[in-house]
Amino acid sequence: MANGGGGGGGGGGGSSLRMSSNIHANHLSLDASSSSSSSSSSSSSSSSVHEPKMDALIIPVTMEVPCDSRGQRMWWAFLASSMVTFFGGLFIILLWRTLKYLWTVCCHCGGKTKEAQKINNGSSQADGTLKPVDEKEETVAAEVGWMTSVKDWAGVMISAQTLTGRVLVVLVFALSIGALVIYFIDSSNPIESCQNFYKDFTLQIDMAFNVFFLLYFGLRFIAANDKLWFWLEVNSVVDFFTVPPVFVSVYLNRSWLGLRFLRALRLIQFSEILQFLNILKTSNSIKLVNLLSIFISTWLTAAGFIHLVENSGDPWENFQNNQALTYWECVYLLMVTMSTVGYGDVYAKTTLGRLFMVFFILGGLAMFASYVPEIIELIGNRKKYGGSYSAVSGRKHIVVCGHITLESVSNFLKDFLHKDRDDVNVEIVFLHNISPNLELEALFKRHFTQVEFYQGSVLNPHDLARVKIESADACLILANKYCADPDAEDASNIMRVISIKNYHPKIRIITQMLQYHNKAHLLNIPSWNWKEGDDAICLAELKLGFIAQSCLAQGLSTMLANLFSMRSFIKIEEDTWQKYYLEGVSNEMYTEYLSSAFVGLSFPTVCELCFVKLKLLMIAIEYKSANRESRILINPGNHLKIQEGTLGFFIASDAKEVKRAFFYCKACHDDITDPKRIKKCGCKRLIYFEDEQPSTLSPKKQRNGGMRNSPSSSPKLMRHDPLLIPGNDQIDNMDSNVKKYDSTGMFHWCAPKEIEKVILTRSEAAMTVLSGHVVVCIFGDVSSALIGLRNLVMPLRASNFHYHELKHIVFVGSIEYLKREWETLHNFPKVSILPGTPLSRADLRAVNINLCDMCVILSANQNNIDDTSLQDKECILASLNIKSMQFDDSIGVLQANSQGFTPPGMDRSSPDNSPVHGMLRQPSITTGVNIPIITELAKPGKLPLVSVNQEKNSGTHILMITELVNDTNVQFLDQDDDDDPDTELYLTQPFACGTAFAVSVLDSLMSATYFNDNILTLIRTLVTGGATPELEALIAEENALRGGYSTPQTLANRDRCRVAQLALLDGPFADLGDGGCYGDLFCKALKTYNMLCFGIYRLRDAHLSTPSQCTKRYVITNPPYEFELVPTDLIFCLMQFDHNAGQSRASLSHSSHSSQSSSKKSSSVHSIPSTANRQNRPKSRESRDKQKYVQEERL
Repeated sequence: MANGGGGGGGGGGGSSLRMSSNIHANHLSLDASSSSSSSSSSSSSSSSVHEPKMDALIIPVTMEVPCDSRGQRMWWAFLASSMVTFFGGLFIILLWRTLKYLWTVCCHCGGKTKEAQKINNGSSQADGTLKPVDEKEETVAAEVGWMTSVKDWAGVMISAQTLTGRVLVVLVFALSIGALVIYFIDSSNPIESCQNFYKDFTLQIDMAFNVFFLLYFGLRFIAANDKLWFWLEVNSVVDFFTVPPVFVSVYLNRSWLGLRFLRALRLIQFSEILQFLNILKTSNSIKLVNLLSIFISTWLTAAGFIHLVENSGDPWENFQNNQALTYWECVYLLMVTMSTVGYGDVYAKTTLGRLFMVFFILGGLAMFASYVPEIIELIGNRKKYGGSYSAVSGRKHIVVCGHITLESVSNFLKDFLHKDRDDVNVEIVFLHNISPNLELEALFKRHFTQVEFYQGSVLNPHDLARVKIESADACLILANKYCADPDAEDASNIMRVISIKNYHPKIRIITQMLQYHNKAHLLNIPSWNWKEGDDAICLAELKLGFIAQSCLAQGLSTMLANLFSMRSFIKIEEDTWQKYYLEGVSNEMYTEYLSSAFVGLSFPTVCELCFVKLKLLMIAIEYKSANRESRILINPGNHLKIQEGTLGFFIASDAKEVKRAFFYCKACHDDITDPKRIKKCGCKRLIYFEDEQPSTLSPKKQRNGGMRNSPSSSPKLMRHDPLLIPGNDQIDNMDSNVKKYDSTGMFHWCAPKEIEKVILTRSEAAMTVLSGHVVVCIFGDVSSALIGLRNLVMPLRASNFHYHELKHIVFVGSIEYLKREWETLHNFPKVSILPGTPLSRADLRAVNINLCDMCVILSANQNNIDDTSLQDKECILASLNIKSMQFDDSIGVLQANSQGFTPPGMDRSSPDNSPVHGMLRQPSITTGVNIPIITELAKPGKLPLVSVNQEKNSGTHILMITELVNDTNVQFLDQDDDDDPDTELYLTQPFACGTAFAVSVLDSLMSATYFNDNILTLIRTLVTGGATPELEALIAEENALRGGYSTPQTLANRDRCRVAQLALLDGPFADLGDGGCYGDLFCKALKTYNMLCFGIYRLRDAHLSTPSQCTKRYVITNPPYEFELVPTDLIFCLMQFDHNAGQSRASLSHSSHSSQSSSKKSSSVHSIPSTANRQNRPKSRESRDKQKYVQEERL
């Protein structure tokens, strides 16, 4: 090796010499020239380099000329610096530990000897000897305290718990990667080369990095609890073999690539650094980064070792068996080795390289076989929908969460993105913690322009930030309507509301709730504010409210459900019942501001003008009182005048039609007959009210809290006007000692009753003459979830019915279940319970089901069955059981007396000695079912012979409405229909007839409420009988209605509209029933009685020329003006409350409550004053009306 080194340094090879001094260089040159064995090498060197003179020898230093080719190798010096540092420090640590151990043993033995001496010498001597010991202990304690402080300070400096520590840790890692990058750059140079520290920029940077590493090593050493283990750590070993060689290279002006590749081992800490920076938070991401960092660092480190030994050669072979390999070729070699591919294009030639490969392939193969599949699995399992939402400028977005399934999403999107909504410039962001299945994913892809899905939970603030909840227009929470535990589902949704409101209190939230009593928990959330648009859609409240309204006017549930659902018009050419039904289905509910041309006109006048000229049906308005409080008034009557900027509620087929009410101008459009030509005119400046209130089609509509403050949708300006309290009967009813209504005056009320007092046995029920009542068949047991029967009873006990008009309610079901519900029902009058089962015909006959006005079939066990097809089995069996029942045909022929047929409570004891209002209600003769008929008696005493069918001889004639959970089960209700099993619910015959209702139809309320929250207020007002936020707060406190004394204010709350059905077979509209136009009926009812008609309930086969025995009816919503009427039609209308309807019967009806003998005929009297009786009546009411109008004009 010496000869080789000498020969390599022949006369001209000055480039391989150290630049320590010129004299040393000359000496080496002379020695080289005297050697004969290097003459050829000397001559070749002098041919390429001009040989200088001896007295002026210049040694050029370049990076390109390798030192190991012509000079002495100094690799051992670099390696020795690292080995000496490592083993020297290790020796010192072990020596210190040994000495410390010996010192501890000696002190322990000496301590025992002194203890024995102290005991033997006594306490006096002990006191003298303890003094120096105490002083020594104090000195040691002071020293320990100082050392501990320094150690704690060093620990804080390198700890990631402080900002300084995190910055230092991140900086060390970044500099380590920088040193590794410098190694990558230098790896293209020879392994050992001469470098001038002052001219080599990379060496200077590397030196600065290593000085910092040295200081950081000192901090780590001070903070280490166990110095020995610290010395053997991977990071310490990396520092030993990378830091000292840099200082050696500066001293020797020589660079050795050496073991600098060990800096790649710092990559193992990459996951820790990312955790310090709060970038990695999930276990999967931490594990993935850990595996990748270990794999890559091992790969790069092993490649560095192969690069070193292959480019250097074996030392025992005098470094002659080396091969030129780049670092990246070594990286390639290690990869094909670990993967066991081994192409053979690159391989190790040196013995050291091959020996290393033998051992590395064992560990590398194991690592490759275990790490790579796990890495691929983690990457594959990474959330596909784990990104963040990027808001689009000028486009709103909403967040939909909760119960995200194919059914719920498809129903929501079908209604939200319906074409009748005009251009919906809103993007829908779904957030759910479970990735969508293939069907749901395909649905998202079909709507990819407006729908995005992200995997996450609204309970996680990080996920809320991902979907930009703070900039969202609203957040909609869907509920699982079919869950087994409704209370748990509501609790989950309430927690979602709390999480969202906690993250962003101002966000508007619309949530679905299953149970009515759980709505009270939302009031406990401080940032929940219904005045700002927050809404809770209680499915149980609305579902039972719809069913209750069907008890008053069958088919109304179907009509209302179709109004707030977006459905396209389906044209049918054949003259079938589906044709007229589908024409009505295409109508929806919209809002629009009224034109200034309507200002000053009464509501009936504007309503008639809109219907006749604009082809629009207006049913309500938003009225602003003098104090700017907004209320929704449904058919308020002719006393109310339209104000500037009034918002109207319309029933129309699309939003464009409703614009006519805003664009209408009397000067420009008065002579136009085609409503499509009514567009914006330029004759005057249109007043647009968007500056004061949100636009009709904007998502955040009418956030005015005042409109929801109204206890009902009745005209309050009538309630506080003493001139409008008709007669002295209202004053007489204001008995301070009797509580007939609840504290709000919205519902009939009675003192709480024990359930035992309302229970009827089968024999007692059979002896009781029940007629015109409502039978509620309920399936449930002690373990069933409560469905909230209070929501069914409250609309039937609304105060806008007189007491004698209340239908008696009989529950047939399990007494154990009804006991659990009774706490919410014990304040309502006319309620009875028959313990039994709806499947028992004996129980059904006992309650005279053939004489009832409506039979409601409900089940509380529907969600406890996994098979969806069997969820409705109880309700379907009960329905079929009732339809198959047969009853005796008892038709009586009654000779009407001079007063006509008088139901109980309407006899000659009346003050006027005549039927109330000259009206009586009789069953229909032509249809064979009980239908309310309004008969006008021009002259009492001329009533002809009337046959009254008081019973139904077949169960198929009993009016029923059945609740279903699964829409497809509707096919089993009617065995004689021809509905396809795949037909949508709204197209089936039972739904069109109003005999079936499914909670799924309420899904459309989510999108309807988002676009216009007034729609939900209007629907709730119509179906709940007058439930208000104030009443909900009261029920949340006491879980029961509170009785109140009758005052002018509470009695005025009765003055609100209610839904009714009018028959055309006889009465004031009989002349229009036979071939008349619906528009004429509409105008006559509106002008004469302030009744607003909005639909027809027609016999299914009324269009057939031949008579039919079918008694099924279907709903026609908002028929056109020229629609032809038939005598058997029933008309849906909004009737005004008549104060005088219960004058003569109030005391009698209340006194006869215990007899439970209210007749079907007296319970549903629809009072319309006849012409003759109006003429004979005192003119007091007319005079009061005139005074009211004069007073309004003065105001």
